[in-house]
Amino acid sequence: MNAVQKLRQLVGEIGRSPQGAASQAAWDLAGRLLSRMPVDAAAAGRVIEGRDLPGLDDLVRRLEQPEEAPAPPPGSGIPEEDLDRALRAFKKRLRLMRLAEESKLGGRRLTGGRRSEIDAIIPPDEFPPEVWLALGAMGRLKSAGQGFYALPGA
Repeated sequence: MNAVQKLRQLVGEIGRSPQGAASQAAWDLAGRLLSRMPVDAAAAGRVIEGRDLPGLDDLVRRLEQPEEAPAPPPGSGIPEEDLDRALRAFKKRLRLMRLAEESKLGGRRLTGGRRSEIDAIIPPDEFPPEVWLALGAMGRLKSAGQGFYALPGA
């Protein structure tokens, strides 16, 4: 279960029992989870402080169905060499993340030997978001939502 699914579950729990210790614990957990999500911190704070269930439901709905940022036009003025460097950096970061996951030590002294299941990552922050949007618009990367990108066909 990911954090957004947990938030959806908490909305249901709070709706079933709006008062009591269980509700207080659910609101506290929702506040901690929202602090890690890409939402407006002030709006999340108001929702949690005011115990606004419809507001919490709206925040979770926006997390479940994020609005895609408009893709820049193909001739966006980003030099081709910058796009190539960014794509190489992305591939290297993806390769290193997969290697790190595959190399984790288990309970014994040997690695698990399992293949990595990482298919999308948050791109390196050495390049501005416009570069990643341009690569996505060109079809060289695929947006996986919430700031994550993957290689197409991978």
